Amino acid sequence: MAAAIGVYLALFVPRNLAPGEVGEVTIVAATREQASVVFKYVVGFLQMSPVLQQEIEGVTAHEVRLRGNVVLSTRAGNYRTVRGRTLLAAIIDEVAFLRDETSSMPDIETYRALLPALATTGGMLIGISTPYRRIGLLHQKHRDYFGVDDPDVLVVAGASQQFNPTLDSSVIERARASDPEAARAEWDAEFRSDIAALLDDQTIEAAIDYGRPLELPPLGGYTFHRAFCDASGGVGADSYTLAVGHKEGAHFVIDLVRGTGGKFDPDIVTQEYAALLREYRAFQVTGDSYAGQWVAGAWRKAGIGYFKSELPKSQIYLECLPLFARGLVRLPNHPRLLRELRLLERHTHRSGRDTVDHGRNGHDDHANAVCGVLRKMSNHLGYDLFNGCVDWDDKREPINLPLGYTRETYEAELARRARIYADWGKTT
Repeated sequence: MAAAIGVYLALFVPRNLAPGEVGEVTIVAATREQASVVFKYVVGFLQMSPVLQQEIEGVTAHEVRLRGNVVLSTRAGNYRTVRGRTLLAAIIDEVAFLRDETSSMPDIETYRALLPALATTGGMLIGISTPYRRIGLLHQKHRDYFGVDDPDVLVVAGASQQFNPTLDSSVIERARASDPEAARAEWDAEFRSDIAALLDDQTIEAAIDYGRPLELPPLGGYTFHRAFCDASGGVGADSYTLAVGHKEGAHFVIDLVRGTGGKFDPDIVTQEYAALLREYRAFQVTGDSYAGQWVAGAWRKAGIGYFKSELPKSQIYLECLPLFARGLVRLPNHPRLLRELRLLERHTHRSGRDTVDHGRNGHDDHANAVCGVLRKMSNHLGYDLFNGCVDWDDKREPINLPLGYTRETYEAELARRARIYADWGKTT
């Protein structure tokens, strides 16, 4: 549909260009692959008609040059690259599924970037998409303008069979039986009610400490740092991430978040992360079950104990939710981390069980490492059964105190561990 509309707007809508000025009709897709598919349809529509074929002056990898100084292009959704053009029209295909590594709302950023380029020509901006979550540009426009008589904005919504009556009803019925919520979005153009953001912007904003540096230095004394990693093999789009944190009074402070992406040697990255943990006197790290024994072996080789998390990632996220809600979390102003936290999705299944994960085509490597540390520090709200460390808060009695454990015992244990860690740091 985006390709057909783009061809129509490029060829049949009057334009008012200055001499030598080139006008462009651009179709923005969610990914390069999707943009390539749309472009093939564009070229196909033009070449299959002897009349339209005569309008073609040249074809490149992602542009068709037409007579009359008009270019019809397709591009991946990136709000930086759509600026600085004279646009006759713009079409955002699958606008609800735009993703960007540096923005939590790339659909709105792309929309804002396109508007100035359309201002001089008065061109149309069209968004086409299957609905998804109840956030973002598509949901805002549907909420504000569907069924509203507005001179500038028109929202058209309908089931797939209304637009394409040739669709096989049995396929749709099977989809409804398999996953009713997903089918209502995919086939009936309804926003999903089973998917919501895990953390709202206000909650995340309250957790950010803007007055601190991106990474906090190791603390001396009896401060114990916890570490969590989300390992990666150095290929693909995932990052190998590490987070370190400590408890400060009632608050859980994330000292640092680091991530290594692209192509890299995971053994070298593990060695670098291990050296970093020794600076924080953290001689063990927790992670998921990625790659089985390889990760544990790499960390042991680097002199750091590796322990598999007893909880899956989804459960870790859910257990961290009360910490954010109570304002107990202190985060660095780390753009990648904050973006991933904002895009975490909470799914409610038909059984009533909730799960949390990143969205379609998204990532949560930094968020996973940070929430793993938060959960580790808050385990049992005082007594960490795994490490046996009690957090004594002022004069209140700690929770889950082992039998015979007194304040004097606690302070003696802190001193003993500090000596062990200091000696360990000298010999490793």
